[in-house]
Amino acid sequence: MLRTPPFFPSISLPHPYQFQSQRFSVKMSATSIAQQVKKVVGEAVEGKPPAHPTYDLKGVIKLALSEDAADIGDVTCKATIPVDMEVEAYFLAKEDGIVAGIALADMVFGEVDTSLKVEWTRNDGDKVHKGLQFGKVHGKAHSIVVAERVVLNFMQRMSGIATLTKAMAEAAHPACILETRKTAPGLRLVDKWAVLIGGGRNHRMGLFDMVLVKDNHISIAGGVTRALESVDHYLAQNNLQMDVEIETRTLEEVREVLQYASQTKTSLTRIMLDNMIVPLSDGDVDVSMVREAVDFIGGRFETEASGNVTLETVHKIGQSGVTYISSGALTHSVKALDISLKIDTELALEVGRRTKRA
Repeated sequence: MLRTPPFFPSISLPHPYQFQSQRFSVKMSATSIAQQVKKVVGEAVEGKPPAHPTYDLKGVIKLALSEDAADIGDVTCKATIPVDMEVEAYFLAKEDGIVAGIALADMVFGEVDTSLKVEWTRNDGDKVHKGLQFGKVHGKAHSIVVAERVVLNFMQRMSGIATLTKAMAEAAHPACILETRKTAPGLRLVDKWAVLIGGGRNHRMGLFDMVLVKDNHISIAGGVTRALESVDHYLAQNNLQMDVEIETRTLEEVREVLQYASQTKTSLTRIMLDNMIVPLSDGDVDVSMVREAVDFIGGRFETEASGNVTLETVHKIGQSGVTYISSGALTHSVKALDISLKIDTELALEVGRRTKRA
């Protein structure tokens, strides 16, 4: 499929990418923010990132280009490549995985040069195998080389996240796999977009769209019951409606939450079972505490298991009856998928075979 990179008709920057930081804000009520984000949390919309009320994705792209080219540009290109030369470059997968970042790559190419023509034989979320050519870009050589590293940095990170997410989502079934807020600073939306592409679902986008009462909140508030009382009072007082989750670390805390909920009208929607997955010396895990907690809760609330979640343990955790399994490793310990963009693909493949990377 042939795509002309999207054009964003906003502020034009002097080439090459002299980025000037701008404060970008959207005034919305907390309730409308939560409702807008909730509409797309857990569901990938083809070609579109998850919703965020203030995130400036175009600004992130511009910043990435600016940190690479500064206000001088690519001096190597200027020295070696005629300014009007046109070439065709091909995307090459150097290992098996799930490709992600194609829609974002289109945005980067469009930001650099709207005349570039990009064609893909795979879509975000598709499998690629080592040695596969899955896309190409045609146009000015200068523009392609300037965009190359930024495009690949985004795509390799996103594809790595999507690849691990896909494996964990399939292993976790029937539970749903979630990421956390342990994302690269400045790349929250990009990382969470990659999780959606890989078949996972998004946890809260940030501090603004869900109440998540964690251990420090509980300690400061004076216990589980007092924390929940404060949350319900705050939401009612401010006429807010949003999901509420509380972290529990023991079965006694689970019982206390259930007792509070049985006696009070509460906004609570989910109970997190944190570190109730016990690692064993043989590398296995004991999920009996999670099963017991799920039995106590009895479907009255969604449940989320966290802690000691790996690709090796997630299947057993998924069989415990929990609704969700959250894993920070999806984004904080990502291994990038090896992808390159080459003009001389025959030589690239020859080198790749020599180094066992194609």
